[in-house]
This record gives sequence, structure tokens and C-alpha cells, in this order.
Amino acid sequence: MLDVSTQPKFLVDFMCGRLARWLRILGYDTEFFTQTGITSRNKILLKSLQEQRIILTRDTKLSKKKAYGLILITSDKIRQQVQQVVKELNLVLDKEKFFTICSLCNKEVVLIEDKNKIKGLVPPFVFETQEKFYTCPQCKRIYWQGTHFNLFLEDLKQFIEI
Repeated sequence: MLDVSTQPKFLVDFMCGRLARWLRILGYDTEFFTQTGITSRNKILLKSLQEQRIILTRDTKLSKKKAYGLILITSDKIRQQVQQVVKELNLVLDKEKFFTICSLCNKEVVLIEDKNKIKGLVPPFVFETQEKFYTCPQCKRIYWQGTHFNLFLEDLKQFIEI
């Protein structure tokens, strides 16, 4: 088992793209490594060491190499993948961190101070019923805590303790 005394950072290879998105939603800095080919293994290993990121992969050849940290993901089902990472790293999930990272860009979202600045950029009903909005500083995507937040929590509770 890896010892993770601080908030871990992840480097997810191209075989586990959905896992990268889930870890971002859970509030973890998770870079998605999409390169493939002969030199990609060396590049992902180097990046892991340079940035102190834990590699998550289904590549058995890669799992035999030296990295900052590496977990060989054993399932192709997303729920089991999340369970495995949480269990192997003894992660304590914090609801306050959920949805604080852009699920597309891996950048921390920021609060939009004046919601009038996004009027017309979100559906009218959402604008009228929500008070807080967040944006990704990179892709400019707008987020809010709608019904998806509670649906996500209910789904997560079915396979992980939160």
C-alpha cells in the first residue's frame, strides 16, 4: 500500500479516462495522460517522478516499472476502479472538495462573485434558482450545485463510504 500523507495527485493513463474524470469530481488533482506508443511509458514514468503523481493504469507492462507511485487498476468497471483507488490509498473522501476541480481541464474552479456576469450563459431557470456559480479559469465552463450533486452523492454511497 502506498503511503499518502498529503493530498495525492494522480496521473491516469489513456486506459482509464473515466476514472480520471471521477477523481476530479471527487476533488483530486488528476492529469489524464493520453499519449500512446513506444515512448509513452517512459514519458508517463518521468512525469510521475517529476510531479510526484501516482500513476493509475491497466497496463501490466507499465506496472512493473519504477514510478513515484503506481496502482495497477484491475477492473474495467468504473465503480470498482474508484473503490480500488480509495481502498489502496486509504483515501478519506471529503464532500467539501467534491466538484471543486473542473472535470474537463483539471483546474480548480473559482467562485463567480457577481452572478449577473453569466446571465444568458446558463439556462434561465438555473440562473433564477441558483445563488452560487463557479467557473473553470481555463475552459470557462460554468458549474453550479444542481440536482446532479445529490444524485452523485447517492450513487457514490452505493459503492463507497462517504
